[in-house]
Amino acid sequence: MSLFATKPIDRIIAEAQETGEHTLKKALNSLDLTMLGIGAIIGTGIFVLTGQAAGKHAGPAVVISMIIAGIVSTFAALCYSEFAASVPISGSAYAYGYGTLGEFVAWIIGWDLILEYAFGAATVAVGWSGYVVSLFRDTLGINFPLALSAPPGTEIKLADGTIAHGIFNLPAFLISIAVTFLLIRGIKESARFNSVIVIIKILVVILFIIAGIGYVNSSNLGIGCAPGSAGCAEFMPFGFSGVVTGAAVIFFAYIGFDAVSTAAQEAKNPQRDMPIGILGSLAICTVLYILVAGIMVGLVDYKLLTNAAAPIAVAIDAALQQAQGTTMGTILRVFPTIIKVGAVLGLSSTMVVMVMGQPRVFYSMSKDGLLPSWAAKIHPRFQTPHITTAITGAIVSILAGFVPISLLGELVSIGTLFAFVIVGTGIIILRSSNPNLNRPFRVPLSPFIPIATVVSAAYLMNSLPLDTWIRLIDWMSIGLVIYFAYSYSHSKLGAETTAESEAYQDAAQNYAPPIAAIIAIALVIVLTIYQVLYLMPDTKPIDLVIRLFAWIVTGVLVALLMYGKKGARGGARSPQVKTLGLALSVVNLLVWAAITYWFFIHYAELHHK
Repeated sequence: MSLFATKPIDRIIAEAQETGEHTLKKALNSLDLTMLGIGAIIGTGIFVLTGQAAGKHAGPAVVISMIIAGIVSTFAALCYSEFAASVPISGSAYAYGYGTLGEFVAWIIGWDLILEYAFGAATVAVGWSGYVVSLFRDTLGINFPLALSAPPGTEIKLADGTIAHGIFNLPAFLISIAVTFLLIRGIKESARFNSVIVIIKILVVILFIIAGIGYVNSSNLGIGCAPGSAGCAEFMPFGFSGVVTGAAVIFFAYIGFDAVSTAAQEAKNPQRDMPIGILGSLAICTVLYILVAGIMVGLVDYKLLTNAAAPIAVAIDAALQQAQGTTMGTILRVFPTIIKVGAVLGLSSTMVVMVMGQPRVFYSMSKDGLLPSWAAKIHPRFQTPHITTAITGAIVSILAGFVPISLLGELVSIGTLFAFVIVGTGIIILRSSNPNLNRPFRVPLSPFIPIATVVSAAYLMNSLPLDTWIRLIDWMSIGLVIYFAYSYSHSKLGAETTAESEAYQDAAQNYAPPIAAIIAIALVIVLTIYQVLYLMPDTKPIDLVIRLFAWIVTGVLVALLMYGKKGARGGARSPQVKTLGLALSVVNLLVWAAITYWFFIHYAELHHK
């Protein structure tokens, strides 16, 4: 059945190795890729989430939370590294899914990645705007109009108590346009800009570590004092469950390393450099995160970080009190300004990587025929996907300027985690479907680490609010209508000759479906039932039903394409399949539109009573 056709890995690799005027420019080395990863990972997370996780969930044991979150991220990073080295194509999880799980799942994950990259870039742009306005008004004394720093209708409280209303988020709009022009100009120029900013950003973090380490009070960590005595904190005040919850919160500060894989086709030596870029950036950020978290809770009582919007500033204030009259005290006095500048620069580089990732996913989808051919056009001089970059930039700038982005942050998280589930499952299947593939990098302890990737990502997905799940399903439902309306009949796999299709079918007969992939999804379903019923307070039946619906559908798709479609991994398109698929996807969209309306109009009101 052509719905589950997989794109031959050999063909994907051949496309990745193409050169010429209409292909992406191969200009990135391992250092560029590592810097891109660090630029995507280090954003507001290191400045904000660490304090919240310590104050609300883990206490001084937030250091352990950092280590756990780093380990979970490493599971996914290992899977991405094997794929990126073996299949060095620009489409990231989309391309990996196409070669292992089939076209239908590949379209789903490609559509899902829009949530991570385009919506994520808009979210970051709004955060960038907040820091810039704060820098202007509070530090430089420039009275930037608040009405031009928030989307329409947003209430803004002024210092004198008066209320202002947002009209348009001008800084967020402008940074989105600037980043778009930079990326159209060229990948090497963008990477050079990113590398400079990343160096500055790392220096800011290291400066905090150097400035604060000499003033760490071991009693704040619960070390070297009697627990319960005055001034002695308990190391793990919320128990180990609090440490795990803290890890779930902090995990989202690690998101970004996967964006490196979208640049695989622009790497000079992807087989060697992609694993270095992905794992190297994650390792550096993990070490920095652990050091920052440890020093932060060592400088100040973790309880003071609970509601702190800028926990690092709170920690620096504590160090400043101890350093009065010294040279270090003078340095610490200007540190809040340094942090704001570091955040502005840091979020700039995060935007570069996110806006860079989306057009390259569109590029790969267009090359496969799932999007119109103009989406794969390359600028003759700059050798960048200029049309899709401009479209992405326009979408990001409009979202950032006009839309409140408070809910989109959770959509970014669930979209990214779902990509992790697909990549973990894909590694298991690829080991069986193409055992002779050249793998310069191999995930160790397979299939256990890929299974751990799927289960850990699913655990964190389940912890997200129900409204985020409903929005994810709505978004996917829209994507299914587009797939059957256009992509199914325009796919280049559908134009294969009979001989090509038979060759794929012959190869598929030797394919032994791996039981580990089904075990991973089965574990996710069991975990979901246990997690919702026993680990999540105040849940309703609908919380379990919607999550189970999503995971069972995922499991059925994986089972169908692995066990039921072994002999149909290529072939022509069927008009009947297109008509039936389009009809069912439209009905599905209408059903979920009704469910969404009911939830937000009725259920949400009852839920909060």
